[in-house]
Amino acid sequence: MNRDHLHTACRVLLNAYKSGQLGDCRMPEDSHPSFPGEEARLAYFTLPMSLNYQRDSYKLWESALKTFNDEETCAVFDVQRSAALSTEVLRSHLLKYRVALQPNKHVQTWQTLAKTIIANWGSITSLLQAADHDYAKLRQIIQTDFKKGFPYLSGPKIFNYWCFILSKYGKIALKNADLIEIAPDTHVTQCSVRLGVITAAEAETLSKQEISKRWRELLKGSGINPIGMHPPLWFWSRNGFKLNID
Repeated sequence: MNRDHLHTACRVLLNAYKSGQLGDCRMPEDSHPSFPGEEARLAYFTLPMSLNYQRDSYKLWESALKTFNDEETCAVFDVQRSAALSTEVLRSHLLKYRVALQPNKHVQTWQTLAKTIIANWGSITSLLQAADHDYAKLRQIIQTDFKKGFPYLSGPKIFNYWCFILSKYGKIALKNADLIEIAPDTHVTQCSVRLGVITAAEAETLSKQEISKRWRELLKGSGINPIGMHPPLWFWSRNGFKLNID
């Protein structure tokens, strides 16, 4: 598929997504509570994201919601308290509704993020302020300056998707949001092959960053931000490619 055809296909998918033609388009993150304030909202959409690796996203966020709504376990969404809790207590809280599936690695990841944030900024709100609510500056902080303190969240795929979620659900207006790269998970990768962005062989050999770069290059001149294609591509694949695009 050439560049012009890709642009046309993307516009068709975007319109189909907005008009409901792609089927059930309920995002996993739609399963969320009402929040008492900004910091709670940001913690809710940040900490579980670090555990969203090779698992059912819907089940993860359903577990997060149950954990948040339980008075016994909701403390895990307070970054300061998560940083201070004993490993045993944090493990018990995260395992109760299966937010964490791995009792050691997942718990350590959660607490590492919390401790990094508290030690350096005091809160997620302050972290974003330190980055001037700028995607490029936040990327420098998370992926380079403090990379070891943000296990998994600092990876290119999940970092870009997290920034998308911050904008969509966290109510954060990020500067330079047009620089957010598409997050090529399994569904987006399958769509990339189907649309001719990459070949089937490249899907097995290219890195996530290389696939994202290919998307950005091919979308130049379209007026479409790469990350804006994530929801329509994700649901197009997840719902079985029922919409035909010639």
